[in-house]
Amino acid sequence: MRIGELAARAGTTTRTLRYYESRGLLPARRSGNGYRTYDESDLRLLRQIRTLQDCGFGLEETRPFVECLRAGHPEGDSCPASLQVYRRKLDELDTLIAELGAVRETVGRQLARAEAARAALAAEAAVPGGPEPECELGGGPR
Repeated sequence: MRIGELAARAGTTTRTLRYYESRGLLPARRSGNGYRTYDESDLRLLRQIRTLQDCGFGLEETRPFVECLRAGHPEGDSCPASLQVYRRKLDELDTLIAELGAVRETVGRQLARAEAARAALAAEAAVPGGPEPECELGGGPR
């Protein structure tokens, strides 16, 4: 098949395929008239790359999976190098989840502090002679 058909079947663009080719992830075979030619195994490589990228893997992180498929394995993740990439990605995700958890706790504390301060202002406003609550956007008394 030619590059346009492969791109359509893989749900990508010919530009992307040429980029993958330049990065050594997609083989560059040419027909007698100079057109790039591809087969079903190339479509399989592309699907592996796209699936991994959809899960957050960088293009270079897909290389061991592509090489595993090219080596004739039925799945791109049946080689030790692919499994190592999975492990690294899981470690990276665990780190990000922990960081997001810490940020969430900080935002939660800030919200609780802001709500308590607002409630205190409202309580003071209910007391005769207490301050009138001000809008944070500078709109005056509420």
